[in-house]
Amino acid sequence: MKRLKKVLFLLLMISLLTACGNNKKEDTKEESNNKGLEKVSFLLDWTPNINHSGLYVAMDKGYFADEGIEVEVNQPPANGAEALISSGKADFGISFQDTIAPAFAKDEPLPVTAVAAIINHNTSGIISVKDRNIKSPKDMEGHNHSTWGLPIEQAILKQVVEDDGGDFSKVNLVPGDVTNTIAAIQGKDIDTVWIFYPVDGIAAEMANVPINYFAFKDINETFDYYTPILIANNDFLKNREDVAKRFMRAFIKGYEDAIKNPDEAAEILVKANPELDLDFVKKGMEYIADKYQAESDYFGQIDANRWNNFYAWLWDNNLIDKEIPKDFGFTNDFCDPAKLK
Repeated sequence: MKRLKKVLFLLLMISLLTACGNNKKEDTKEESNNKGLEKVSFLLDWTPNINHSGLYVAMDKGYFADEGIEVEVNQPPANGAEALISSGKADFGISFQDTIAPAFAKDEPLPVTAVAAIINHNTSGIISVKDRNIKSPKDMEGHNHSTWGLPIEQAILKQVVEDDGGDFSKVNLVPGDVTNTIAAIQGKDIDTVWIFYPVDGIAAEMANVPINYFAFKDINETFDYYTPILIANNDFLKNREDVAKRFMRAFIKGYEDAIKNPDEAAEILVKANPELDLDFVKKGMEYIADKYQAESDYFGQIDANRWNNFYAWLWDNNLIDKEIPKDFGFTNDFCDPAKLK
């Protein structure tokens, strides 16, 4: 009888422990289901990098959760984020004012809107190794430039070379997509490449490669267009305006933190994406932290004159099929602090 009682007691305890364990699992599941978080889908423009730092800071610090939002981050398909966002399969994503222009220059423009500038100024320009002595666009004459073959790209190059007093026809265009910029410009076949300084410029610094670099915005202010930009689906902004504004409050807070604490932002970005090199990311964040907002009144603000001037230049140079109306394709309503309260 004693042995039987012991067995029954053990069976009872096992049953109770199992029940407690199951209840805990059910409670956890129920708690997860009852968080009440609204899902918002987000498409990157490429693999995770410093342009996305504020997004990851906001997720890591719970800013989205504080606003009742759960963000699902995905990398874009081959044709970019715009198509999925315009079709409503994603809510927010990253694009660029130049590459999205043809989609706005239509009888039925892509139903997306730029809601924030992620970097206040264009950080792209031309890089070359120092011993080629290419200090300005005119110096590109007689040298080999790696080109993607895009009409807008080549028109911008032509404009800056001519603005500098050069002859664009004397620049040797070499078609191709350079994957390792620093190696390419150190070789014999390529002299210059169009880069974004926070990526390839920083790579050159870390590799101790002496370079010359000039930014497009410093040659012609028309080319101080917005790249990258945050875009959103128009129906989402209209039908779920409150969710969109809550998302933006958290998103902006993440970038404000990244501006104040670039090292911390770099660590958070790498923690979420361990394939990234921490030293490289920290160096990039040091460079870009004060450029997210720069002299704007608030993070994300888009200047109408700069936006309109670039699109007017595209139209004047026959680079788009239809004129883009002034102030079309962007709004500050989702990043202006006065409108987010």
